[in-house]
Amino acid sequence: METRSKTHWLAGEQPRLMAILNLTPDSFSDGGQYCNMDSALYRVQQMIQEGADIIDAGGESTRPGAKPPSTQQEMDRVLPVLEQIKKRFDIALSIDSSNPQLMQAAIDLGVDLINDVRALQGLQNMDFLASASVDICLMHMQGQPDNMQKQANYDDVLLSVSQFFEQRIAFCVQAGIDKKRLLIDPGFGFGKTLKHNLILLNRLDTFQTFGCPVLVGTSRKSMIGTLLDKPVNERLYGSLSTLVLALSKGARVLRVHDVKESREVMDMAWAVLNENDELRKAK
Repeated sequence: METRSKTHWLAGEQPRLMAILNLTPDSFSDGGQYCNMDSALYRVQQMIQEGADIIDAGGESTRPGAKPPSTQQEMDRVLPVLEQIKKRFDIALSIDSSNPQLMQAAIDLGVDLINDVRALQGLQNMDFLASASVDICLMHMQGQPDNMQKQANYDDVLLSVSQFFEQRIAFCVQAGIDKKRLLIDPGFGFGKTLKHNLILLNRLDTFQTFGCPVLVGTSRKSMIGTLLDKPVNERLYGSLSTLVLALSKGARVLRVHDVKESREVMDMAWAVLNENDELRKAK
């Protein structure tokens, strides 16, 4: 079994751009656009050319109100595409899934990251993850996709999310997963109101205390649509502004739909935030 460690795709200090590949018929933004092999592979090639560092492929929509697919449906959507990506492209791969069977199959194919919106809470057996070298992203979500926006209540959202990460990181370490393999994601839009999302973005640097790279996914989300009164296809500028703010607060991985624009904004913002390094390179 060949896997690539975090040193392969997260080496160095620069942030990484994670490009979203929705292999679903019902995702909130581009559901149904990449459900056949040709369109999916064309999109992967396009995203690589536009500057993606890692492709995040998913076969389950986790939009508010979404119902989960069967295990077989999710595997049929994702595995053939992953296999072809591995054959055709030299790019780091992430699997966006909470399904242990799909996780294992993706690890066998050589993916670099397991991106689980449920933070491994649905797994009965962690041995296959403990024995692998694949990285794992733990995301915070209150509730499940079909009910998360109906119960978005916190006494202190920052404290609640921090306590969740503390518990899940400890659980993973106890299960034999090296902490160096873990990333954390506050889960913007997953069981949070607009106010909760704004607090988390403004205080994102709080999560640096865990010593795990922070992944941020705000691209095209309802927090932007609500604040700016924009439909999904008109949220680019709002998404880019959250990207810059996340970078300034220490985000290491940015999960996006609009790769070309995000790449340019990310590189420019990173140069400003690290002007001494950039000046040294220029000399």
